[in-house]
Amino acid sequence: MPLPEDNHLAVIAETYRLLGDPTRLKVVLTCLEGPIAVGDIARATGASQSLVSHHLRLLRAARLVRGTRRNKQVFYEAADAHIANMLTDMIAHAMEDHEPHEDDDT
Repeated sequence: MPLPEDNHLAVIAETYRLLGDPTRLKVVLTCLEGPIAVGDIARATGASQSLVSHHLRLLRAARLVRGTRRNKQVFYEAADAHIANMLTDMIAHAMEDHEPHEDDDT
């Protein structure tokens, strides 16, 4: 696979930077199960509603989540299958047992 162009690399690096914040990562993971309201995200993550709203603004700007207004509430979900797949793959990777390979220095 060829390397992405610099502008695409910048988007990827910014995505991982945003997901490097544990609370923000929890917010995105909470949105993987389908549309969820800000108050429910706050309860699920243990963060204040104002902090969740702040994180959601950043995540929306980066196209990691999308919001849909229903009456007076906005419901958030993962922006697309790419985001959901990337995160579920990373969770699976983090949770699997790691056995060092012969060529590992550890």
